[in-house]
Amino acid sequence: MNKTLIITIFSLALTLNLIAQEGEEAQKEKAGFFKRYINKIINNNTAQEEAEFFLYPTIGYKPETNIEFGFSPLYVYYAKEDTNNRLSEVNGYGFITLQKQYGARINHALYSDQDKWFFLGDIDFQQFPLKYYGIGNDVPEKNIALVDATQFIIKERILRRVFENFYIGLETDFRSFENVKFEDPDGNPVEFELPFGSEGTTNLGIGSGVVFDERHNVLNERNAFFTEVAYLNYSPFWKDKVEYQSITSDSRYFRTIGENNVIAAQLLGEFNFAGAVPFSQLSFMGGQNMMRGYFKGRFRDKNQIAFQVEYRMLPLDLSFSNRLGATVFTSVGDVFDEWNELSSKDLKFAAGVGVRFLLFQQKDVYLRFDYAITPDENGFYIGVGEAF
Repeated sequence: MNKTLIITIFSLALTLNLIAQEGEEAQKEKAGFFKRYINKIINNNTAQEEAEFFLYPTIGYKPETNIEFGFSPLYVYYAKEDTNNRLSEVNGYGFITLQKQYGARINHALYSDQDKWFFLGDIDFQQFPLKYYGIGNDVPEKNIALVDATQFIIKERILRRVFENFYIGLETDFRSFENVKFEDPDGNPVEFELPFGSEGTTNLGIGSGVVFDERHNVLNERNAFFTEVAYLNYSPFWKDKVEYQSITSDSRYFRTIGENNVIAAQLLGEFNFAGAVPFSQLSFMGGQNMMRGYFKGRFRDKNQIAFQVEYRMLPLDLSFSNRLGATVFTSVGDVFDEWNELSSKDLKFAAGVGVRFLLFQQKDVYLRFDYAITPDENGFYIGVGEAF
């Protein structure tokens, strides 16, 4: 069973809530830089149209990395400080471990003035061991190897609005997976056949995407519909001969129930075809966004279909605070090689609960703490903004 524990120093803000209620003169005398920073967040009164930046340190633990230190910056803004525009966000995470592993991730959803252009993407660099269980559904409960590698990914969508809420444009996906080394978790020689891509790959996918997007706040939508269909063609690039095609479909539905509650649902499909797919680019199940509770890569194959639904209470109706919220969620999904292999008996299930803290009051952005359980492992996640 895989258990991931992440403890953020930002949780100290909850214990400093009483300090924030002290008199102004007392605060000036007692508060240092850190205390003033936490107090500023707790009592945030920045105008809605103004940009905001937030940086918080994290301490984590994972079996394959030992103790992990990092920091997470978040920047949110409206183009030209016009709240009629959609909320743009840049979210990052950098870390280093006691085993001298390191990495950085940045994702963004940026809207230009009047939402004419939409830039959606991720940059991911990691020197990081990954648990490898094999390919498909018939894999052991314990990982059969640790894969150490240097990974660099740049995925970007450049989309132009053609009419209200409807965007079309270019999609690119650059992936480099090098210095690959398979290691037996018990220190024994690896005795299974290594998958395609085990010697490392560098390839580029280019294609197009169509997006219908009613969202106004990508970090916490309450009443909208979003759908994206993307096609990518991976052709031989640099020294590699990787060649295949992929189609991704991602649909999300949000509806307000009552004054504060939201029902949210997501249907995700990832389909790879017309060629051989490196093991590092197969569809992964698990992680902090979809099928929470499963280690990312616990199951992987050419194709994946997954669905999740979440009930959000943002905020809770509490007499002592209007900044705490909660969620309950569940998900179901499967990976498969061919369509005739898709079977109800192979479906994977997950469920969980979450706690929320209203980080930016004027922008309706929450800090989330999620705990998810599955039949064979659990997961704990911390992040800014909702999972989808």
